[in-house]
Amino acid sequence: MIEAAGCSDEALRDLPVMSSIFSSIIDDLELKTIGEIFWHKFEGEGGITGLAALTESHLTCHTYPEHGLATFNLYCCRARPEWDWETKLRALLRAQEVKITKIERGTDCNAAVPAGGNV
Repeated sequence: MIEAAGCSDEALRDLPVMSSIFSSIIDDLELKTIGEIFWHKFEGEGGITGLAALTESHLTCHTYPEHGLATFNLYCCRARPEWDWETKLRALLRAQEVKITKIERGTDCNAAVPAGGNV
């Protein structure tokens, strides 16, 4: 989960900018999309929501120009290289701060499954 704060409100309303970020993430990490990427641009001064279904899971973003904030969620079911969120979001969104929270999922799955049971 990524939060980019202090971003340019103009960049957070710019669909080509957000689309280029998704393209870079997907290309750089060699992810595979399922179908078309869904984008919704809110009216007026509103932000953008994006959703890419991936064979590896999903990539989402939500922008809040009124708060200078962009949030991203990249959920992958396989190991992947790190993407340089901080450098790229500072350059593309003019983010002042980038916070990355990593959650390792499925590491204790066997402990949660009852003997002979299914999840």
